[in-house]
Amino acid sequence: MNWIDKLEKKFGRYAIRNLMYYIIILYAVGYVILLFAPDMYYNYLSLDASAILHGQIWRIATFLIYPPNTSLIWFLIVLYLYYSIGRALESQWGTFRFNLYFFTGVLLHIIAAFVCQYGFGVNFSQYFGTYWLNNSLFLAFAATYPDMQFMLYFLIPIRAKVLGIIYGIYFGAEILAGFLAEHLTINMLYGLSRIGIIVHPAYSLMALLSLGNFVIFFLGMRRLHRYSPKEIHRRKTYVRSVKRGEKVVGTHKCAICGRTEKDGDNLEFRFCSKCNGNYEYCQDHLFTHTHVK
Repeated sequence: MNWIDKLEKKFGRYAIRNLMYYIIILYAVGYVILLFAPDMYYNYLSLDASAILHGQIWRIATFLIYPPNTSLIWFLIVLYLYYSIGRALESQWGTFRFNLYFFTGVLLHIIAAFVCQYGFGVNFSQYFGTYWLNNSLFLAFAATYPDMQFMLYFLIPIRAKVLGIIYGIYFGAEILAGFLAEHLTINMLYGLSRIGIIVHPAYSLMALLSLGNFVIFFLGMRRLHRYSPKEIHRRKTYVRSVKRGEKVVGTHKCAICGRTEKDGDNLEFRFCSKCNGNYEYCQDHLFTHTHVK
C-alpha cells in the first residue's frame, strides 16, 4: 500500500464528488467579475501573498475563480474541455485521487506565490490566476489517456500524448529560461518574449512549483500504471467474471515464483522485453530476474 492508498483509507470520505462541476461554476463567476469589474479581482480576490499576510485570508481560495480564457467563445470551449478532462480523470483515478491531485496543485500555487513575493520581491501569481493549474490537469490527462484524439482548431486530428509533449517542451523552456537568463543573448530574450515566455527566475520557479503536482504524481511514483485505462479495464473484467461465478483461470504467471493473479488482488505482471521468449514476471521479480537469452 503506497502513501496515496493510506491517505485515501483515512480521508477518502471527505473527497468532493464531481469536483470539476464546482470549479466550472467558480470560473463562470470569475468570468462575470472580470467582465464587469476586473479591478475587483486583482485588488481583492487574486493570489497576493502580501495581502494574505495582512489579513485577506480569503485570497487563498478566491484566486481559483480566475477563468481559463476571457474571450466568450473560447471561454465556453475551454470550460467544456476542462470539465471533460476533470470528469475523465476522476472517473479513471477515483474521486479521492483526483481531489488530491487538484488540491495539491492549489497548495503549490499558494507556496509559489509566497516564494516569489518574499524570495524575489515580485508577484506573478496575481496575474496568471489558474493558468498553471489548468495546464497540470491537461498534462495529467495526456499522461493517462495518451491515445485520446483532439481536433486541433477543429480541423487537425492530434493525439493527447503529442500535445502533452509539445506542452512539456514549452513549459520546460519557460522554466529553464528564467534560470539561464544571464546567459541568454538579446535576440534569444526577444524571441522568447514573442512566444509568451517571461524570462525571470521568479517566474521560472513559480512555473516549476505550480506544476509540482504533475511531477509528484507522474514522475515521483512507480505504480501509476495501475490507474491506466487498460489496466483498470482488465481488473474490472476480472472482477465481473468472479462475481458471475465463472471459473477464472490464471492467465498471468510469474516465471520465477509461479504466482498468478489468483494469489493476490494487488499482484501485477509484466512481460520482459529483454528476455528471448514470452516470459512474464510479477512486480517482485520484473527488475531482479536474470534475462533469458
